[in-house]
Amino acid sequence: MSVRGAHPAPATNRRVLSLALPMTVANVTTPLLGFVGAAVIGRLGDAALLGAMALGAVIFDAIFWSFGSLRMATAGLTAQAVGARDGAEVDRTLARALAAGLLVGLVIVILQGPIGQGAFAISGASPAVIAGLSDYFHIRIFAAPFTLANYAILGSVLGRGRTDLGLVLQIAINLVNIALTLALVLGAGMSVAGAGLATLVAEAVGTGLGLLVLARLGSYPFGVPWRIVADPLALARMLSVNADVMIRTLLLVACIAAFSALGARSGDVVLAANAVLWNLFMIGGFFLDGFATAAETLCGQAVGARDEAGFRRAARLSLAWCLAFGAAIAGLFLVTGGAFIDAVTTNPEVRETARTYLVPAALAPLVAALPFAFDGIYIGATWTRAMRNLMIGASVTYGLALLAFHALDLGNAGLWAAFLLLLGGRGVGQALAYSGLTARTFSPAVKPGLPAPVRQVA
Repeated sequence: MSVRGAHPAPATNRRVLSLALPMTVANVTTPLLGFVGAAVIGRLGDAALLGAMALGAVIFDAIFWSFGSLRMATAGLTAQAVGARDGAEVDRTLARALAAGLLVGLVIVILQGPIGQGAFAISGASPAVIAGLSDYFHIRIFAAPFTLANYAILGSVLGRGRTDLGLVLQIAINLVNIALTLALVLGAGMSVAGAGLATLVAEAVGTGLGLLVLARLGSYPFGVPWRIVADPLALARMLSVNADVMIRTLLLVACIAAFSALGARSGDVVLAANAVLWNLFMIGGFFLDGFATAAETLCGQAVGARDEAGFRRAARLSLAWCLAFGAAIAGLFLVTGGAFIDAVTTNPEVRETARTYLVPAALAPLVAALPFAFDGIYIGATWTRAMRNLMIGASVTYGLALLAFHALDLGNAGLWAAFLLLLGGRGVGQALAYSGLTARTFSPAVKPGLPAPVRQVA
């Protein structure tokens, strides 16, 4: 069986850019959606509603980011099936990912009561904010099955090397969301409940559109028999890859949360300055993530095709482009960072403090380029256990660095130094493990089309 739209192509500079740039544009559209939502609610003139919208976004980001592993695992496994020219496995992988996403999404909906109560309690928000947040939360929560299904669909599309279609799907979801937010909040007067309903409908539309796109590519996941979807060995492989990536993601979230919490202990000015500088890192991340996606696709397809030379070339080109963009972004931030700080805040103290730590913040995208690229390589090759273990090691090093720099009374400078050490430590660890993992993956002992067992070697 062959799947139309799944054509493994050799790694070239043009191919890397054609895969990376559409996802960069797609990443940029996401903050635009948040800005429009905040602006629309802000026009209602109620600070409590704006706070409810902001807190709701944070809560759902935390919930769904934890399951971002579904997109990555699906992309890696799909890319390998494409490389092996096994269209049937492409459909089977998609069917399993959709089943997992829909099941987890339904569980989230069923458990919305305790999830909401816990989130509201942790937020510490005022009763007025909690009232608006509750309206938003208990409507948007029903989007969970669609949101996770969209992760599976996006992973399948990206694994085929169709980042152009991934861009179309992301833009479509965001445009529907923006249009409905304007119509329901301002037009129908539904306040934050309208914003929640807009997201629910947009995610459902995205799922329907995604399934239509996949059908055009020749994929019919709902035609896969359930006994094949529920195959124990295949499910174990998919769930294991997902679990590894999820642990890595949760550790990364914990490290970032520690950065924010420790910055807050240094006072409101330092907290605000770090928040401004963090935006620089996030902007850089939009570009780097595109090259990570390119690495997932190209390296995964090379593994599936048992093409060691192609794999090494894909990894080399992805690393080169990611590092080049990281260096360019870092240079740009060093030159224009002061103007960016002034544009974001008018507070003189915050401006001065942000400038004090501009250099490490500007260098962060360059340091992050290596782990971003290697994350894509490792996910494409499904070396997820190694990626998880290296993240555990980097997290421990980060924690020890925080303790040491605190003991040395380095303050916020020590915090930024520890964060750079976290990024650099991950990248160096992945680089050191790369050659050994590559040799094992393409060892004659690993049968063609069955690269999964190599993932177990850490």
